[in-house]
Amino acid sequence: MAVRVRIAPSPTGYLHVGTARTALYNYLFARKNNGKFILRIEDTDVERSSKEMTDIIIEGLKWLKLDYDEGPFFQSDYFSHYIDHIERLQKTGGIYRCFCTPEELEERKRKAISEKRAWKYDRKCLNLSQEEIEKNLKENKPFVWRVFIPEGKTGFNDLIHGLIEKDNSEIEDFIIIRSDKTPVYNFAVVIDDYRMGITHVIRGDDHISNTFKQLHIYRLLGVKPPEFAHLPLILDEKRAKLSKRSGTVSVLSFKDMGILPEAFINFIGLIGWSPGDNREILSLQEMIKLFSFDKVAKKGGVFDYKKLEWMNSKYITNSTNEKLYELLVPFYLKENIDLKEYPKEKILKIIESVKEKARYLKDFPFLTQFFFKDIENYDKKGIEKYFTSEKIGYLKDLTKKIQNIKDFNSFEIEKVYKEYIDEKNIKGADVIHPTRLALSGRTEGPSLFLMMEIFGKEESVRRLTRIFEFDIFTKQNDGGIV
Repeated sequence: MAVRVRIAPSPTGYLHVGTARTALYNYLFARKNNGKFILRIEDTDVERSSKEMTDIIIEGLKWLKLDYDEGPFFQSDYFSHYIDHIERLQKTGGIYRCFCTPEELEERKRKAISEKRAWKYDRKCLNLSQEEIEKNLKENKPFVWRVFIPEGKTGFNDLIHGLIEKDNSEIEDFIIIRSDKTPVYNFAVVIDDYRMGITHVIRGDDHISNTFKQLHIYRLLGVKPPEFAHLPLILDEKRAKLSKRSGTVSVLSFKDMGILPEAFINFIGLIGWSPGDNREILSLQEMIKLFSFDKVAKKGGVFDYKKLEWMNSKYITNSTNEKLYELLVPFYLKENIDLKEYPKEKILKIIESVKEKARYLKDFPFLTQFFFKDIENYDKKGIEKYFTSEKIGYLKDLTKKIQNIKDFNSFEIEKVYKEYIDEKNIKGADVIHPTRLALSGRTEGPSLFLMMEIFGKEESVRRLTRIFEFDIFTKQNDGGIV
């Protein structure tokens, strides 16, 4: 049988990191087995579901490049289809109407708790006579449909955890259809998986308790259930379930931070799974080739923000400048810098000059803003350390020399600086750091000579000369020249 898997998010919130990893593992398994990856939107909670959240979920999957083969399908389009299966289940004698009101159930639950008894539905409606049922129906009493759980055990062989069993006494007669005739999650998901021919259900292990209930629906339908693989949860640094309190959990928030999709896919793929060869940088195609459930951990993996940052920096460094240029345009626009207004060749050099220092795409505007704007403040400690009268004298000499460079490129600029350092018998730091501070206002940054090449001769000379026009030792404003 051809492999068919699905990702089934609920559009009641953003695409969560955990859902994204579940989608990835479904995708990897489908692609490795030449199967189909299906998107189903589980919107049976009509009040909380929204088109906006659906669009955001789809956008998140698109950003991660997890292309689905079929869908999106919406559960809300099949409400009548779920009801159609009730007659089939009735004939098995495995379901029954329950006329208990929420108030009655709550009262009985309170009583059980006060008597220190564990509460589960007490089957009050299980043995109603046909006459009692007819009477209630004629009086239009609302009812739900419940599944009768027989004695014994319920179990399944999980592809990750192995055999999982539960005594049926721990499973209450659960509801499958509400009184308003809408399906409950556990019923809708079984009917959908059955209708779509899903062969493998790959989801978080917080669904294990649902699986026991769903197996009873498959039993009553008389169909073979799919195979199950329950993934370990993603944990925060305190080893608690990853939640909003732990930090960012919405996938598109990572996009807004400047995480590359390839880096994010690589990172979440290794939370709870390892190819077994200690490699940490893996392409999507490599993960498809190497993925298997026997290498998925049984316990949750930690979402390590520092590791994500490191991994993203590696992907940024290894990306072409052309690719980064297109990705960076919106990040610069947020800082009122339109890269399209500048020669592309210059922007590509600017990107090259700092990409090994960037951890996120959002870092680029800050790391390079001095290329686009005049310096308003110079680093205070840098002024004290590098703008001494002796070092200013060196800069004056060098400013005259670089004006005579005909082919103003990093190689020729560096050559002039080396000759001057040898001539004066001084340390390179005595002229390199003061020049960097004069050009950028900072004590750290890109390669100095590449920076000067990007600025060009005229702008480099202008910025150096500007230093000579200020009394930097007395005219300071919060550490900067005024």
